[in-house]
Amino acid sequence: MCQKGKVCYTGLMIGLIKGKVVEKTERALLVDTGGLGYEVNVLPATRNGAKIGETAQFFTYLAVREDALELYGFAEKKELEFFKLLISISGIGPKGAIAVLAIAPPETLEKAVRSGDTNYLTRVSGIGKKRAEKIVLELKDKLGSLETGDADHSLQGEADTLEALQSLGYTLPEAREALKKVSPDLTDTSAKVKAALKVLGK
Repeated sequence: MCQKGKVCYTGLMIGLIKGKVVEKTERALLVDTGGLGYEVNVLPATRNGAKIGETAQFFTYLAVREDALELYGFAEKKELEFFKLLISISGIGPKGAIAVLAIAPPETLEKAVRSGDTNYLTRVSGIGKKRAEKIVLELKDKLGSLETGDADHSLQGEADTLEALQSLGYTLPEAREALKKVSPDLTDTSAKVKAALKVLGK
């Protein structure tokens, strides 16, 4: 029996859902899998990118509460894996994990955790300092750590690039998506900014 307010787990597993998107709500998509509709809680970017009538596939996680079954879906398996890591942290439930992933993609979280750099996480995501410290502290042992030196320089350069793009009027999500498409071989911040601006200008 679930305790009130707690997430419980059962032997029931729904690991993957594929079907037609028939409706969007504020936080979820209604997916028809052939006569059976599942309400799937998704990240805002996933919801915004989904199109009514088109087929979509999600890696899923079922959270069982005393008064509800909540299904969470992710377009990429890495998002699901990091979601599971986040809900393993005391005080972060499924909705809290979704909120974190909505502003900080797995790549950003992983870099910050592996390097132990909470400043990087707060700068490139907007996550509060206390929550960033908690995430880094509790997940570092699970992910391992990066060697310092080049890794630290890379994180600093990425943060500086994102801040430069924001100063030019782009939002953090826009800047982050553009930076993903910039060649990792570029190490100079100025070169990264110029490359990102080309992506944003397309």
